[in-house]
Amino acid sequence: MKEKVEQAIKKIRPFLQRDGGDIELVEVKDKVVTVKLKGACNGCPMAHITLKQGVEKALKEDVPEIVKVESV
Repeated sequence: MKEKVEQAIKKIRPFLQRDGGDIELVEVKDKVVTVKLKGACNGCPMAHITLKQGVEKALKEDVPEIVKVESV
C-alpha cells in the first residue's frame, strides 16, 4: 500500500508546490497515512482544510483502503 500512496502523492504534489507548499510521506500504518506538510503549507491557517479536503480526498480516491490521513 505504501507504493500506491507514494504514487498518489506524486500526483497531488504539483498542486501544493504551485502555492509554495509541499508534502512528505512519513508513514503508512494500519491504513492510516501520516504526512508532513512543508513550505507554505506548514503553519498555514488553511492547512487543515488542505489536508482533509484536498490531500485526504485525493489519496482515498487512488488508494481506497486508506482510513485516515494525518499530519505531523
